[in-house]
Amino acid sequence: MPEGKKRPVNEVLFDAIRHNNWATKQLVVFCRDQALSEEQLTTPGVGTFGGIVATLRHIITCDGSYVRRLADTDLAWVDSDDDADFQRLEVWAEEARQLWEQVLSKPIDVERVIIVDNGIREVHAGIFVAQALNHANHHREQVCAILTGFGIQPPDIQAWEYAWATGRIWDRAVAN
Repeated sequence: MPEGKKRPVNEVLFDAIRHNNWATKQLVVFCRDQALSEEQLTTPGVGTFGGIVATLRHIITCDGSYVRRLADTDLAWVDSDDDADFQRLEVWAEEARQLWEQVLSKPIDVERVIIVDNGIREVHAGIFVAQALNHANHHREQVCAILTGFGIQPPDIQAWEYAWATGRIWDRAVAN
């Protein structure tokens, strides 16, 4: 690393959080581009949170809720009852992505106590990172299962695909 350039404080988390944000955006864009019917967008799969749009909204608003607590700031749309279409979901996801980048650029006191659930519980800040990753993966798989049920092959949104898409993996040049 060049002298004088500081490494990001939470560098080890960047790939995990960036993959998380990338995967959600890929799924939103993919679903938008499928020109799905209203019935397809609202029909839940067996054992899923809800329909495609409701589940994507849930992923994004929860992610916003987690990161705003870590940033100790507000994202008004997190608590909004506004209807969400794919365009709005993309905007919200981008705002959450930007806030994650800000949060990860500074030290995170993972032991900081954050009050949740209308003041009845306390949780360490580090749990929000773990929950953000687990929660989004869980619900993205539900959306993929719904798509598969419709006979639509969902996009590959695993971390390896993220690595290829972002240049974080490459083929080695083999010397002869």
